[in-house]
Amino acid sequence: MRLTDLPLTTSFRLSVLFLGLFGVSSFVFFGFLFWKTTTYLNNSVDDRLQRNLGVYALANLAEVEQRMRTHAQRDPDGWWPFGLFDPAGHYLSGNLTVLPQRPARFRQYFEFKLRRAGRAAPFRGVADRLPTGNIIFLSENVTEIRAFQDLLLKAMAWGGILVLAIGLAGAVITGRGAVRQIKGITDAIERIVTGDLAKRLPTDRGAGDLDRLVHVVNGMLDDIERLMREVKGVTDDIAHDLRTPLTRLLGGLERARRRTTSTHEYAAAVDEAIAETKAVLGTFSALLRIAEVEDGARRAGFTKIDLGRIAADVVEFHAPVAEERGVLLSFDTDAHALPQMSGDPSLLFEAISNLVDNAIKFSPTGGCVGVRTFCYNGSIGVAVSDNGPGIPHQEREAVLRRFHRLEKSRHTPGSGLGLSLVAAVAKLHGLTLSFDFAYPGSCVTLERDLSGQSLTADPAIAGEGPEPQVHAISSGA
Repeated sequence: MRLTDLPLTTSFRLSVLFLGLFGVSSFVFFGFLFWKTTTYLNNSVDDRLQRNLGVYALANLAEVEQRMRTHAQRDPDGWWPFGLFDPAGHYLSGNLTVLPQRPARFRQYFEFKLRRAGRAAPFRGVADRLPTGNIIFLSENVTEIRAFQDLLLKAMAWGGILVLAIGLAGAVITGRGAVRQIKGITDAIERIVTGDLAKRLPTDRGAGDLDRLVHVVNGMLDDIERLMREVKGVTDDIAHDLRTPLTRLLGGLERARRRTTSTHEYAAAVDEAIAETKAVLGTFSALLRIAEVEDGARRAGFTKIDLGRIAADVVEFHAPVAEERGVLLSFDTDAHALPQMSGDPSLLFEAISNLVDNAIKFSPTGGCVGVRTFCYNGSIGVAVSDNGPGIPHQEREAVLRRFHRLEKSRHTPGSGLGLSLVAAVAKLHGLTLSFDFAYPGSCVTLERDLSGQSLTADPAIAGEGPEPQVHAISSGA
């Protein structure tokens, strides 16, 4: 890990930024604290000098001289320099024999230095003119105050240095963690790019912004891997399921060329080839239709539809086939309670038609197929029930995959794409596809929850609908 990578990380930059903001705010705070402390201490000295100045101002000249002599006896070292001078500035009395060189106005406090104990000591004083014209000067040693100020400044400086060091150390630690995580993410992405789709981006299992982004990307990678598996599965299924009809087509043409001797036999061979070709084209058309539905391209054609009317048209369309197979096809609806919903009528017709076709195809002679539309407890939907053989429990998830067919239905007409198309249409319309037990047979339901929505609202318009769910066993593939 290179140190030059640290300034490039957001964590390090944010840490340094907050350190700078904290430093500026701390500087302002401690500057204000130092100013207030210094002002308070200076004002305390000024107040004492002011009180003494008031006492001297009320006394006569002789009394002032006497007080000065008494003060000089009490403070021989001159740490409280007091002095009385004539109007020309010549010494008269006190322990301060010479006025400070720094000029100052009367009653204006100022600081100066005098030599005491072999070194320059700081003093703060004030001068005033008495009614007699003489000058009185009072001052006080402020060495302790200045020492306290120096100590406070040093403490602030060292505190700032300590905070800066800790802040930079924290920024380096956070930056190193970010660099380490980014390196892990980069390595994982490189492995994914080289073909390892099972690899996922590492996360610290935290709630940071980068971790949330990693979770989203990992979810996207899960979808990509799933789609790649589905594409591979579809490709394998196409190669497997189309190989048989193409082989039959090729074999029939070869037999016709070798064995056919009459025009009638040639015509029969051509008709058989046409039927096989139509079946192959029908499979490709179904695949393209499923892809179109899953891509959401048909959503632009949504309009307000009557689900009961579409289901009734499906029943009417399949009635002749059901009658021919000896299956009773019934329809039940609560028409006055069904609200309108948004959707593509042709797609919903095709989805319900596939369910009804499966139910009729796998119902025994004399069996019953029922189609029912409902609006109950905030949900609207259509259910197709039959008394067919159903499918094994372990196959209930697989029936929604393309080309998947149960073993018992291998020899029945079809491509295994019917329920895949139904699942795609259900997802496009925000419908839940469920398989419920209904012994004998099963019941397939397409249902949308309208609770908390407008009766004509379409949740699929706002976004993708829920994934189709399999709750039980279907009657057919």
